[in-house]
Amino acid sequence: MGSTSEGSDPAELYQMLKRLEDRVSRIEEQLRLSPEQKENRTDFPQQNPAQLSLDTEDVLERQIGETLFARAGILVLAIGFAFLLTFPFRGLPAVLPSMFGYILVGAAWTLSHRWRESFPQLSSYVLAGALILFYFTTLRLHFFSPESAIQNTTVELVLLLLVVIVSTIAATGRRSPYLAAIGLAGGYITALVSEDALVVMCVCVALSAGAVFLARRYAWYTLLVFAACMTYLTHFTWALGNPAMGNEIHLITGTPLSAFAVLLYVVVLACGTLFRPVGLIEGGPIVAASFVNGVAGYGLYFLLTVPLHSTSLLLYHSVASAVFLALSIVFWIRERSRVATFVYAMLGYMALSVAIISAFPSPDYFVWLACQSILVISTAIWFRSRFIIGTNFAIYCILFVAYLFRAGSVSMVSIVFGVVALLSARILNWQKGRLELKTEMMRNAYLASAFFIIPYALYHTVPAAYVTMSWVGVAVFYFVMSVLLKNNRKYRWMALLTFCVTIGYLFLVDIRNLDPAFRILSFLVLGITLFLISLLYARKRKKAQQELQEQFLSSEPHLRSEEHQERTYG
Repeated sequence: MGSTSEGSDPAELYQMLKRLEDRVSRIEEQLRLSPEQKENRTDFPQQNPAQLSLDTEDVLERQIGETLFARAGILVLAIGFAFLLTFPFRGLPAVLPSMFGYILVGAAWTLSHRWRESFPQLSSYVLAGALILFYFTTLRLHFFSPESAIQNTTVELVLLLLVVIVSTIAATGRRSPYLAAIGLAGGYITALVSEDALVVMCVCVALSAGAVFLARRYAWYTLLVFAACMTYLTHFTWALGNPAMGNEIHLITGTPLSAFAVLLYVVVLACGTLFRPVGLIEGGPIVAASFVNGVAGYGLYFLLTVPLHSTSLLLYHSVASAVFLALSIVFWIRERSRVATFVYAMLGYMALSVAIISAFPSPDYFVWLACQSILVISTAIWFRSRFIIGTNFAIYCILFVAYLFRAGSVSMVSIVFGVVALLSARILNWQKGRLELKTEMMRNAYLASAFFIIPYALYHTVPAAYVTMSWVGVAVFYFVMSVLLKNNRKYRWMALLTFCVTIGYLFLVDIRNLDPAFRILSFLVLGITLFLISLLYARKRKKAQQELQEQFLSSEPHLRSEEHQERTYG
């Protein structure tokens, strides 16, 4: 018995020490201590503030001397060699400056490779300068000299594109998006150098696809933003007549090839953020890529097509609307994206608005734009986007104000704005769970709009003798809607407030301005309606009291039984 207890003591001690060691390990993990810190946990030497200041100065000095001066030096050298290569060198063979440039490129490339391990940052800067000089040297074979080494422009363009490919491969070898941006920039310059519309568009599509591939392969989404900016800037420069090549500035209006090429850029660049790895959130560079691609793409498309005839404008922007809305739908289904869905959807609605404006005369298109609000809300509910809902309401208000100023006089069609507000509020209430709305603010805003717009439109369109009766009809309509929607409180309040406004209008305006016959008719109609409404409220109150009394009587035997027990047992 004694031996058993003695044998169990070491095992218990071992378990206790193991638990203690596990607890210490967890504490170290929480504190995120390095192995050196774990071995010397009790040694915490305090650093002198003066020494800390000196260390900070050393870091700043090193950053200026090593990083900033390296970048500036490489840039100055590249510019200096570029000026050297553009020197005429009369009397020398045309190919000689380019050969000298290639020797410099080879030397810089070799130096960059040798410094790759010992001076990695400086090696990257040297390689960047080598890539720039490589492209400029190849460009020198045809340009910047009285006699070109290569006379055929097509051969020159092929060589420049080969340089772009080599530069991009070198960038991927270094895993550097900045070097890749240098390679892509050379490609866009090549597109402008060609001065051919088809070459410009094909090169821009190819470079956009290459940027998408690199962004997806190496998660270089900042490169995608750069590619979007350069793509639309290149196409815009060409559309201005390519002043980069010394041509006169004049806008080349949209042709089917030019306009639809811009839409192709949008689709290709959108693929860069569309099929993202699972779990990759919609962060800063991804949001910037979607925003730049959408806004810059449609902005350029609008600039190219807006000078066209209204019939062509209707076709072009109907196609653009379909493309952007399709992108928003795909982004929502595939990625559940909030920002990209919002950007592409709003641009699609904007393109649809341009198509509507081009299809209808002024001010009739305001009515159709208001009706478009129903489509916007319906898709926004599907996208679960409160941003689209809020933006749409702001646009709706702007449209109504613009309609009032543009039309000059209010007509019956202005009632459409009120009807749209009521339908919008109804749709929001029907699907408010999908939007995850915490308040009824947007629905109340639409109902308030309808409350003011409909009486205002009737006041300006109905003959003065029938304004009061038309407002009574609106109030009755609200009461009917309240009943149909199972005693909806909001519509009842709208009816009551409309009646209050009608009473005030009757006593302030109609009592003085109407003919006696219409004055009598207005008072009778309003009075009878108010009496009937009051009677309905009285019956409703009486019915509620009867239900309450029946409920009390049904529970009275139980109450009497409890009262009898209290009296009996104290």
